[in-house]
Amino acid sequence: MHDYLLSVLLGIVEGLTEFLPVSSTAHLRITEALLHIHLDDPFWKMYSIVIQLGAILCLPIYFRARIARFLSTFPRGERQDRTALTHPLSLVMIAFVVTSIPSWLLHKKIGDNLENMRVIGWSLLVGGVVMWVIDAYFGSPRTVGRHMTERMEDVTLFQAIWIGICQIASAVFPGTSRSMSTIAAGQVAGMSRTAALEFSFFLSMPTMIAATGYDLLRTFHPKHGAEALGRMPIDGHEWTVLLIGFVISFIVALGVVAWFMNWVRQRGFTPFAIYRIVVGIAVLVWVMRG
Repeated sequence: MHDYLLSVLLGIVEGLTEFLPVSSTAHLRITEALLHIHLDDPFWKMYSIVIQLGAILCLPIYFRARIARFLSTFPRGERQDRTALTHPLSLVMIAFVVTSIPSWLLHKKIGDNLENMRVIGWSLLVGGVVMWVIDAYFGSPRTVGRHMTERMEDVTLFQAIWIGICQIASAVFPGTSRSMSTIAAGQVAGMSRTAALEFSFFLSMPTMIAATGYDLLRTFHPKHGAEALGRMPIDGHEWTVLLIGFVISFIVALGVVAWFMNWVRQRGFTPFAIYRIVVGIAVLVWVMRG
């Protein structure tokens, strides 16, 4: 397959799956394996990092009005009932810190799991079952009115810390999905589907920017003589491939975020849970046969 067409395909896969609770990392790894892309190739490792950054940059644009409102009301909040510790932006950063420190300490294990299709398959499968059960119980009509938190503005400190703890699993086990962990954890802690999803999007911004920034740092400044994680393009062809993937992932992700927000307001996450289970089983069967 021509590199330009391949870049379009991978950009679409990244944009489609980055913010859906199905794991973009798993889908990129599966696609790369099916297309026989060498996962240890330094350029394609760098490519995967850059297109993730392209996808994440759609969030500040989509939520620009919400971000501006949060910044203008910091630290007291819209109803003047918040503090510098409990403002929504502060809670996002608290959840980020709770997730990022253990994830950084476990980065070697995370790197090993990224190449393990068996781990990815089981993470998709188990995560799908967990998500289905949680959404069926906490998102069903009989629980309406029981939610403590209907809007992101009302998220509590406990909920933010709990979500940060649960999201560690998505970092250690690729295929779990950051958004799935955040959404499921939020629902268990008493958040509505919409509040949990929006908090997931906001938490994705510092999480993904830090993760991609760290990966870029490991590429340009590998520690203690270690091999660089990847490499930047070296000619016009590779720069074009990288730019195509970046732009495609950005455009597709922007559309997905807008669609997903509307979908969740009216429906649940069950279709995504079923999809995860089917794909997880398919990956495990593929691994066992291969």
